[in-house]
Amino acid sequence: MVIATDVAFLAELQPTAEALLNRHYDKTEEWHPHTLVPWSRGEDFEPDYEWSAEDSNLAPEVRSALFVNLLTEDNLPYYFRDIERMFGRDGAWGEWVRRWTAEEGRHASLIRDYLTVTRAIDPVALEQGRMTQMGGGQVPEPPNAAAGMCYVTLQELATRISHRNTGARIDDKAGYDIMRRVAIDENHHFLFYRDLASAGFELDASLMVINLEDQVLNFAMPGTGIPDFAAHSKLIAKAGIYDVVAHYEQILEPVVLRHWGLPDLAGLTPEADAARERIVAFIDKTGRVANRTKERRARTAGDLVGSVSD
Repeated sequence: MVIATDVAFLAELQPTAEALLNRHYDKTEEWHPHTLVPWSRGEDFEPDYEWSAEDSNLAPEVRSALFVNLLTEDNLPYYFRDIERMFGRDGAWGEWVRRWTAEEGRHASLIRDYLTVTRAIDPVALEQGRMTQMGGGQVPEPPNAAAGMCYVTLQELATRISHRNTGARIDDKAGYDIMRRVAIDENHHFLFYRDLASAGFELDASLMVINLEDQVLNFAMPGTGIPDFAAHSKLIAKAGIYDVVAHYEQILEPVVLRHWGLPDLAGLTPEADAARERIVAFIDKTGRVANRTKERRARTAGDLVGSVSD
């Protein structure tokens, strides 16, 4: 059931949700997971089979990214629960929630089939991780629709970036194509939520800014509950698949500051104006951290080139 305080807010945004849903149908294309999986490379798993890293030519950080990405997709039932709670099950809102769920479920099916056929990841560890993740059912739970719109916008874009960068590091055309296909879907999801939130800012900027603060200051990729999530995240960030640089340059600066125009919003309540100041200060700080990270990487790359030259 929709949160009582959100009823009027969502009713005002209903025409926008319907228009964005129709745009989504117009812009997306039909595709089928079975056509992307390299089935001819599959073999039976013998009862005594034990996976070895030698079964795969993927780098450890790429395996970590695929492990985390897939288990995040597996937690879909809990995301569905919360998005339906925020938006409801009626009209365009409910239709979008169901469509989004169907598309995300397709991603999990595709990635798992690819990993199993190619033996890219230990299948036992993957299944144990799925059972642990889904047994816990931990997902971010935004307190209302405004906060939810902000969170899913940032989260869908972050997921798109992670999928795309993971695919770029897979030295296998099938794997690259699969991650590219999933990333395209995630981009469509991001655009729906970004533009929905934009309408929210036009309708009630103060409400949106107040709820945006927590989503920006405490944003984390969905992964709570995944076994060894912290260790996997560290590998993923160190490889530049998804890190503070990507978060600042591809999410905070272009979406929050420019697209939503946070610094220039007018008519905010004192509470919202104070929240905006804290958000902008946080983003500025994040930008400085991102720049230091880039400089450190450049120095490391220079040192490696120098050592090779020597």
